[in-house]
Amino acid sequence: MSDYGIEVLWILILASLGLSAVAVVFSVFQRRHSHTPAVAYAAGEDVASEAARKVLREFEKNGHSADAALITWSPDTLRKILADDLPETQVIVVSNREPYIHNIKDDSVELLVPASGLVSALEPITRACAGTWIAYGGGTADRLTVDKNDRIEVPPGNPSYALRRVWLTEEEYQGYYLGFANEGLWPLCHIAFTRPIFRASDWEAYEAVNRKFADTVVAEARNERPIVLVQDYHFALLPRMIRERLPEAIVITFWHIPWPNSEVYSICPWRERILEGLLGSSIIGFHTQFHANNFAESVDRFLESRIERADAAISYGGQTTLVHAYPISIEWPAELLAKLPDVDECRARLRERFGLKEDVKLCVGVERLDYTKGILDRFRALEELFTRHPEWVGKLVLLQIAAPSRGTLPAYRQLHDECRRYVEELNQRYGSEDYSPVLMVDKHHPQEQVYEFYRAADICMVTSLHDGMNLVAKEFVAARDDEQGVLLLSTFAGASRELLEALIVNPYDTAMTSEALLQALTMTPEEQRERMRPMREMVRDNNVYRWAGSMLLDAARLRKRGDLDRVTGNGERPSNNNVIPMFERARKAVS
Repeated sequence: MSDYGIEVLWILILASLGLSAVAVVFSVFQRRHSHTPAVAYAAGEDVASEAARKVLREFEKNGHSADAALITWSPDTLRKILADDLPETQVIVVSNREPYIHNIKDDSVELLVPASGLVSALEPITRACAGTWIAYGGGTADRLTVDKNDRIEVPPGNPSYALRRVWLTEEEYQGYYLGFANEGLWPLCHIAFTRPIFRASDWEAYEAVNRKFADTVVAEARNERPIVLVQDYHFALLPRMIRERLPEAIVITFWHIPWPNSEVYSICPWRERILEGLLGSSIIGFHTQFHANNFAESVDRFLESRIERADAAISYGGQTTLVHAYPISIEWPAELLAKLPDVDECRARLRERFGLKEDVKLCVGVERLDYTKGILDRFRALEELFTRHPEWVGKLVLLQIAAPSRGTLPAYRQLHDECRRYVEELNQRYGSEDYSPVLMVDKHHPQEQVYEFYRAADICMVTSLHDGMNLVAKEFVAARDDEQGVLLLSTFAGASRELLEALIVNPYDTAMTSEALLQALTMTPEEQRERMRPMREMVRDNNVYRWAGSMLLDAARLRKRGDLDRVTGNGERPSNNNVIPMFERARKAVS
């Protein structure tokens, strides 16, 4: 049978399981034509391929509309997936950081929405799914605002999901979060030349906290079959713990930071335990295929397992885990942009606030104060530009927004001090009474204010030394409805795989970065528009709902396969992760 015939057979098999038209079509041709094993569900460049058109025509012959594939991803899309493919399924999100924090301030309770890429990505998903979000309650007024079951309905004023807070002792927080997660796993996974620190006491706290969160997931589950979305490196052991107690749950773990190569990963004293914990997942997601491949290589090196590379699956301990790339994104900020002033007004406000002259070009950097973000490298590039092109002294200002982060850890305190010293030196060397080339603001800003910075800027610099994705790059692009501004983006950020029209730089190469900065400063409005327009289309179409929807559709397939196996399995009750790839079944059936 021809490859096209196999595609049609694949369609019929999936359709027999009741999947939505969109999922069926794109499960077929994306596996055949994409560069990654992850399933893509929205129409993109593949739709233009002849194979995709054949599949769509075949679908139309069977009474389905090809327009279903040209889908706009939104909260309604997620709700439809849940209603059609995962009816009555409870969605539970687990993360360290909570989406809403309550603090005591001046004898009253103040609400804080943390500046977090993870929170900004997950919060609209949880709202759309009407799920339950489990997180560490660290606010000084968090205990005062929950009910007797440690829950609070959020968002305030328009509740749509439940936030369940987990309480940690100071010792647990120090060992699990500041210790093992952020002095151990964080530097291990980021190539930023900061040595990981591993302590047995931190590992014990990490294991205990993961167990505490597993207990909470089980307590919050309404039945044995929830979908649990486990977030990030804080919970590497959690998937296995959930699987032991809820064997019919679908556990999707998303690793928001890079995964190192197996040689670097071998440094970790508990490397096997971490891999075993993660392989309790039904699906493990990474931002890029490169990081997914690194994970598979680590498993292959340290565990007795079977790696099905063609199907992006790992079999271990009688269970199969899918390992896919799901590039995360943002919610397209249409409502936020509608509330903001136009670009000219944002620029005027910022210039007045910081005393900037009209002829000064503004470059912004926005991130947590973290050694992986390349902030010092950004300052070096600016200094290099002034050295090579002194005519820009007095005509360019870098506004660095550096939100404080993990300030009790020595590496972060040292970074803060180094940044402050460097800024003082640059301003002393190149500044004057009415001009400072670098403005460093080390405090948190609300989202609306951050978007004003984006809209006012001529250039946004994202110079990460290593980053899973980096949503600042996508936020900047989304903010620029004037189709102006230049994004200068590190090749070591996952976003560089998608935002191809940005000026891609190696932040370790100071000369290269300074030349890219010069190119950005002298770029014509026409070229800015030509670069910005396709990036905006990409971010708008590949939004956070597509990211979540792709994982939920994969979860729906796993659940339907598991249910089918129960019907045909002669009374046996296999795990819903014990998956034989359907595409391989189709090939065997026609061979």
